[in-house]
Amino acid sequence: MRATVIHGGFDVRLQEVPDPVLVEPTDAIVRVLVSCICGSDLWGYRRPGPREGGPGRIGHEFVGVVEEVGADVVTVRPGDVVVAPFVWSDGTCPNCRAGVHTSCLHGGDWGGPGVDAGQGEAVRVPQADGTLVAAPVAPDDERLAALLTLSDVMGTGHHAALAAGVRPGSAVAVVGDGAVGLCGVLAARRLGAERVILMSRHEDRSALGRAFGATDVVAERGEDAVAAVRDLTEGLGVPHVLECVGTQLSWETAVGLARPGGTVGYVGVPVEVTALPHWPMFGRNVSVHGGVAPVRAYLPELMADVLAGRLDPSPVFDLELPLADVAAGYAAMHERRAIKVLLRP
Repeated sequence: MRATVIHGGFDVRLQEVPDPVLVEPTDAIVRVLVSCICGSDLWGYRRPGPREGGPGRIGHEFVGVVEEVGADVVTVRPGDVVVAPFVWSDGTCPNCRAGVHTSCLHGGDWGGPGVDAGQGEAVRVPQADGTLVAAPVAPDDERLAALLTLSDVMGTGHHAALAAGVRPGSAVAVVGDGAVGLCGVLAARRLGAERVILMSRHEDRSALGRAFGATDVVAERGEDAVAAVRDLTEGLGVPHVLECVGTQLSWETAVGLARPGGTVGYVGVPVEVTALPHWPMFGRNVSVHGGVAPVRAYLPELMADVLAGRLDPSPVFDLELPLADVAAGYAAMHERRAIKVLLRP
């Protein structure tokens, strides 16, 4: 079969790799229907030089059809359309039972040692019962793209909104206009937010944010952004902030946007954060809550809304390509010509 392999900086290739086979009785083999490129996939793509440890498989978001299951698998069967969260987990360890599947004691990452990744034609799924969520749809259902967002970005935006304490009538600011931030806008509105201020300097992303329910868009950055939001909120700031970027500037902005006693829900991977703005947090009683999103915990609830037509995050995919053009997809996202790229085998 074919799968995407990253060799190093700006070097991803679609290559022939061995077909997946069952290894453990808890495994399933899933044929991929749709997958996608994530902003976090760009970290390794943008890192110069050969990949540390050599070439490796990449991709952690996919929807597919179960083709084969191990003897111990009971929750899915061949023919089921399934959504795979961005990590695999057993669903039974103490952390999974507490709803923190991303800290599963027996789970792991797609593309890890001996594990397939999502940007390919098929995947061996470890711990299939705990990982996969069956969707009652056909393999050609038009909602596959919306279901694909539940594997990561929609669930992550939802996690940010929950962590920030968004509730009916809330005023919210969203820092970040990538796929996660845009899904954060959707999530905040879904939870009943009355006002959602999106921080965005890009016309296409701002337009999508407004379509998703943003009531205001602020193009300024840094201290100017804080001043603009305070102008919109009688000088106070907002009680709920979603931090969806993970840089030093985004953190400083997020804390600056929070009113005294407010909460920052953070999901941006902090790869460029050197220090939290502790003194502003301390002086204004700003709390922070969040982290890596346990999207497996949210999948059933969000899937029900997608299937009922109440939720459609699929417009975050603004470029669709065949898997054969995966390298062009990476280039488009790197150059900010696409928000998020959908791949079909």
